Amino acid sequence: MPTIMYLFGLRFFFYSEEHLPIHVHVQSGDGKAKIDVETLEVLENKGVKPADLKKAVDAVKQYQADIRQAWIEYFDEE
Repeated sequence: MPTIMYLFGLRFFFYSEEHLPIHVHVQSGDGKAKIDVETLEVLENKGVKPADLKKAVDAVKQYQADIRQAWIEYFDEE
């Protein structure tokens, strides 16, 4: 599971065998969520508090290009 970054006590990562759309998993002390990198839609939330989820979506928006590039490099997609 490649970790992309840690911010605000949140871990942003991919699983080794992912699928499209490009998305990132977020883990907090309370749970996990999945965010679509292109649309910023929360695809799944299992226990991440609303304030942490907002921080996660804001971080994905801010680092959208970096996350997209990490996906392409890790999964060898062009």
